[in-house]
Amino acid sequence: MTNKVLVTGGTGFLATNIIIQLLEKGYDVKTTVRNLSGKDKIITTLESNNVANIDMLSFAEADLSSDENWLEAMKDRDYVLSVASPVFFEIPKDENEVMKPAIEGIKRILRNARDAGVKRVVMTSNFGAIGFSQKNSLVPTTENDWTNPEETGLSAYEKSKLLAEKAAWDFIKNEGNGMEFTTVNPVAIFGPALSNHLSGSFDLFNMLLDGKTKAYPNLPLNIVDVRDVADIHIRAMITPQANGQRFIASADGQISMEEIAKIIKEKRPQLSNKVTKRIIPNWIINASALFSKQAKEGKLMLSISRNVSNDKTKNILGWKSTRTNKDIILSSIDSMVNNNLI
Repeated sequence: MTNKVLVTGGTGFLATNIIIQLLEKGYDVKTTVRNLSGKDKIITTLESNNVANIDMLSFAEADLSSDENWLEAMKDRDYVLSVASPVFFEIPKDENEVMKPAIEGIKRILRNARDAGVKRVVMTSNFGAIGFSQKNSLVPTTENDWTNPEETGLSAYEKSKLLAEKAAWDFIKNEGNGMEFTTVNPVAIFGPALSNHLSGSFDLFNMLLDGKTKAYPNLPLNIVDVRDVADIHIRAMITPQANGQRFIASADGQISMEEIAKIIKEKRPQLSNKVTKRIIPNWIINASALFSKQAKEGKLMLSISRNVSNDKTKNILGWKSTRTNKDIILSSIDSMVNNNLI
């Protein structure tokens, strides 16, 4: 029997990559879109990338802010991959307006999955739920770590992902009725774009290459290729030992924004004139954090440990990090050029 999977938010950068890998493995895939008009965009993207088994993909209209259609969408599914997050075009002044939809959205997914008899839900969480309070670089950050919700400089987005994941684990413990649950916690997601739709992480390249930014902060980063994150989701879905576990999705090692700029200039010299040349000194960011919310977030990014372990993901899921940080950066840049985004 072909296993049936529901992927939420099919138009998203990560979700589309998950759908592609599921179809290529022969799964019966259904994906949700906020409006069924969005399915044409997904099909066009899949066709333009020569994806196999598109006829095994179906669609359901469902929105995280409403109960409508979720139970119907899940009733014949073995697995649910909860990838979608509530969408905000502007960050509200009251951060509770961000937190509440994120928490209610994942609880809505879990409640309907439980009622539909789904075997396992895999939730896309975030590294921000794990490592933003870990400042000791001598100790590897692992899935046992949790970010403090009151951490100074924690963005509303990161906090919403953290609180949503905590709410999800509480739901599974108290109301899950034995339904299996796993989370994947990616660091900054890059990799080749399938279309002109990118993840928020790509704003980093816009900062480095837009020709307007006078200077950039030399933030240290952990990054991961979107294709690896998709692979990890599927492995977390089917691996028996993954139930009840969290998994960091990250390439090996770390990379700084200065190193990214150097890679672009050296390996893609045709773009070198676009690369922002000046670096904002760390002391300016730290000083500005006294009165700037953005600088406060930057100060936190400078302070957290980038000694991040992906050993658990490798050992339990059998995943291997085959793409280096340099590979990830160059494939991202090349696809942006190909899609006329640079």
